[in-house]
Amino acid sequence: MSQITLLNSTQPGFKQQLDQLLAWEAVADTELQSTVDTILRAVRTQGDTALLDYTTRFDGWTPVTPQALILSDEHLHQAWETISTTQRTALQQAATRIQTYAERQKLTSWQDTEPDGTLIGQQITPLDRVGLYVPGGKAAYPSSVLMNALPAKVAGVAELIMVVPTPQGETNPLVLAAAHLCGVTQAFAIGGAQAIAALAYGTGTVPAVDKIVGPGNSYVAAAKRAVFGQVGIDMIAGPSEILVICDGQTNPDWIAMDLFSQAEHDEAAQAILVCPDADFIQQVQASITRLLPTLQRQSIVTTALRRRGALIQCRDLTEAATIANRIAPEHLELSIADPTNYVKQIRHAGAIFMGRYTSEPLGDYCAGPNHVLPTSGTARFSSPLGVYDFQKRTSLIMASPAGAQQLGRTASVLARGEGLEAHARAAEYRLEA
Repeated sequence: MSQITLLNSTQPGFKQQLDQLLAWEAVADTELQSTVDTILRAVRTQGDTALLDYTTRFDGWTPVTPQALILSDEHLHQAWETISTTQRTALQQAATRIQTYAERQKLTSWQDTEPDGTLIGQQITPLDRVGLYVPGGKAAYPSSVLMNALPAKVAGVAELIMVVPTPQGETNPLVLAAAHLCGVTQAFAIGGAQAIAALAYGTGTVPAVDKIVGPGNSYVAAAKRAVFGQVGIDMIAGPSEILVICDGQTNPDWIAMDLFSQAEHDEAAQAILVCPDADFIQQVQASITRLLPTLQRQSIVTTALRRRGALIQCRDLTEAATIANRIAPEHLELSIADPTNYVKQIRHAGAIFMGRYTSEPLGDYCAGPNHVLPTSGTARFSSPLGVYDFQKRTSLIMASPAGAQQLGRTASVLARGEGLEAHARAAEYRLEA
């Protein structure tokens, strides 16, 4: 029998057990953060020289000059021509759906003129230059290229700077082909904390950006946290997560494979089933045991399930929703009879997959909504990556002569109440006697 934690919400200590299961402290690890700080400082002060050194040390190949880190337009186009027709079609189909979804997220500028002629409004403008971090350690993610680049393009971002790790100097043709399809401006063969530093501070070769988006490992997450303020970031991404709520009527093999789909990302990933049916939980456990040996990434999945996986028996589906809201998962599958009504009980989740036929990987690749999602409970206050992450909102105010009278008197009273005389006098100078 495979090792996975079995919990019951009716048992004493359940909340403490759940909290322990959910804990993820890697990004706050002081030793890890010290290593990241050293890397950031080296790249900031030494630029390309540090990038060459860290690429040799961490990626296992030796670029002779900074130019060797550049993935040229020709390189990207060649990758597009090299992949199969089937792969090109799949990338194009996914890109079309992702872009169509993103188009509906665009914020628009607005202005309102009041009766006295005063204008207030909001101007929406895109960021100038964005850095796209594409993971490339334990697996390659062409889907992340699409999910990061296309909303930025829809927003109107002029320059997309992509960085991607290349272990042993090997590039992934699908990743580069996706970059070509999305119109990435520049691409570089660098990864890890050093890539985040390069995007944040700029080097002789890599341009500094305004915002960095895209998930990565613990070192990438810690680096993004550290450079926030120098640049914008999308979120601090933790390990991949899936929570499945099931009423016990779905094929247990489907549920087991859905749990595997996130557990195979890395050993720290989390896969949880919540179900009121004890017999069904046993069936899923049996499916896990039987199907696990058939996986190419069996070792990673086994470790993830043992460390942070769980099969949780709850009282009923109402309690399952309460547990889900407590966890606030990255991915939430509602494998139940009536997900449309049930979803109203869910307040916190990065993405919700409704119904027995909606497997989580559909969202990872091609359904349309973004797969860059809040993790580690941050769905309580965060949202999926979207076009709005690449747009800025600027307030517009234009007081008419009449409007300046009313607003000026109000501002004067409040400014003097705060003891800010110059504020008050600036408003009062425009008041009519």
